Amino acid sequence: MKIGFQGERGAYSEIAAKRIYGEKIRTVPLPSFEQVFEKVDDGSLSCGIVPLENSLAGSILQNYDLLLRHKLSIVAEVSQRITHNLIVHPGCRFADLREVHSHPQALMQCEKFLSRCPSLHKVPSYDTAGAVKWIKENKLHHAAAIASTWAAELYDMQVLQQGIESDPENYTRFVVLRRHPRPSKNAKKTSIVFSLRSVPGALFKSLSVFALRDIDLLKIESRPLHGKPWEYFFYVDFSGNTSDPNCRNALNHLTEISTFLRVLGSY
Repeated sequence: MKIGFQGERGAYSEIAAKRIYGEKIRTVPLPSFEQVFEKVDDGSLSCGIVPLENSLAGSILQNYDLLLRHKLSIVAEVSQRITHNLIVHPGCRFADLREVHSHPQALMQCEKFLSRCPSLHKVPSYDTAGAVKWIKENKLHHAAAIASTWAAELYDMQVLQQGIESDPENYTRFVVLRRHPRPSKNAKKTSIVFSLRSVPGALFKSLSVFALRDIDLLKIESRPLHGKPWEYFFYVDFSGNTSDPNCRNALNHLTEISTFLRVLGSY
């Protein structure tokens, strides 16, 4: 199995993929989330793994938009504990540091620690593990990276300080994407996206199709409907499987109310 992820070896996405499928899978690092979707879409990869939301920083909105643009299905998810670490060249001391490199989300998640280090200039990077690779390859002994301990091991670097995230309850939800999902009777969660006519009470009516059937809504996210200002796509996660009659009836009811509806996956 080949599974693509955004970033360099040692990224949290790769760690999450190995948690789901084990160490024997072949992981393929890619520069962007869009390329992960494209490579799965064209069949170059068996599947891809992307983050959808972080418990501290919120939703990764780009990936919600990409879910709509590509006809891929969510087939699995995992909640990964994110422990950020300050990583440097072996032998470097904190007093030597002038810069800290990492993904903007990671920098934001370590804001409390970084606020106590005003001398450190924050440098955004496209990836946490990529930041480690960059300071390693460019011999930046005055710079640190924020990334996983596995990234430090992979690039032969030193962890100067562990657990520098602002809140220990720091988790990221990753989802696995496939072109041709295999139906699963054991699926317990379903994700959908839909749009509505811009009329009073439309959103209330759309959500009531679930309430009327005692279906638990787990998350709702809105994104702009391009070309129609102040109209939105609504992404909803709910408990249940599309093979359940109760859930099928709710979706059939929602089809009558919505102008667009797509099931993103039951998993």
